[in-house]
Amino acid sequence: MSPLPQGSTIGILGGGQLGRMLSLAASKLGMKTHIYCPDANSPAFEVTPHKTVAAYDDEAALAAFADAVDVITYEFENVPAATAEFLAARKPLRPGANALAISQDRLAEKSFLASKNIPVAPHRAVESLADLEAAIDALGLPAVLKTTRLGYDGKGQRVLRDRADAAAAFAALEPKPLVLEAFIPFDKEISVVVARNTTGEVRAFDAAENVHRDHILFTSTVPADIAPGLEKHAAMLAKVIVVALDYVGVLGVEFFVVPSGERQALVVNEIAPRVHNSGHWTEAVCLTDQFEQHIRAVLGWPLGDPARMADVVMENLVGDEVLTVPTGIDGNTQPHLYGKTEIRAGRKMGHINKITRRS
Repeated sequence: MSPLPQGSTIGILGGGQLGRMLSLAASKLGMKTHIYCPDANSPAFEVTPHKTVAAYDDEAALAAFADAVDVITYEFENVPAATAEFLAARKPLRPGANALAISQDRLAEKSFLASKNIPVAPHRAVESLADLEAAIDALGLPAVLKTTRLGYDGKGQRVLRDRADAAAAFAALEPKPLVLEAFIPFDKEISVVVARNTTGEVRAFDAAENVHRDHILFTSTVPADIAPGLEKHAAMLAKVIVVALDYVGVLGVEFFVVPSGERQALVVNEIAPRVHNSGHWTEAVCLTDQFEQHIRAVLGWPLGDPARMADVVMENLVGDEVLTVPTGIDGNTQPHLYGKTEIRAGRKMGHINKITRRS
């Protein structure tokens, strides 16, 4: 397709903070956005007048939504597969339904990555308690038992350190089937945000070094404290993934950095078919941030320059940490608050980008 012109309407599935930031980026490029979300209190609704409040299985609402937009994207990976397929038959869906389906299922994701010679943790499918016992025999302990679907921010997983923990963990985790992953003794975690547009152009942002607190991303620091060669390898693997998926849009790729003799190696933890929390730092120090890059990609526009112009730390504001703004920031800090009216423990309320060194 030809690049979409100024004034086109981008349909966004999901009304959370990522949808909000995508809508703001689209507006900056002269585009309209239409948000589709079942939650009437979605923060993304505050930044565009065009919205649909309906369930993801409401075909009449979905058809009307498709008729009102020129291209469709999404802000989260748990869009029902049937919804994605219904919409893709009516308007361009970017990223496509296949990429969404692969990333929604941890087993499918790992099988896909392994088929492309991308390193992943040893793992076994678990459909029964007997399967889990056999998987423990094969992989050893400790190991991580996870749901194959609907897991995020530490939800849907249990660390098994003793065989006696297995039955309770299997009973507690839903939905099934599950997957048991070997525990990876990593040195640190990094991520790469990569983009691909409709013509096959691919650009990657610098790797971020990530620290989690209570299973939620706490900080992303750029540059990551890793060898230059390892960073180039991470970017190369991320590019291999988006090309293999025939992907259009921004993709987040999370890696474990693991010891390997005198060097370090990379193991892919997971992929996320959307703009990524660990890419929020790009707002402060890149000419083209991840949100604009995603919009450019789905419009069929040339990608922007992802070069970084300063060192930065992104910090999530979770729960009542958002109350530290504005008194807790200085002139080197860029706040971004999501407009959520209810503060809850564990809820992402905003983030700040702190410039640590200027180029």
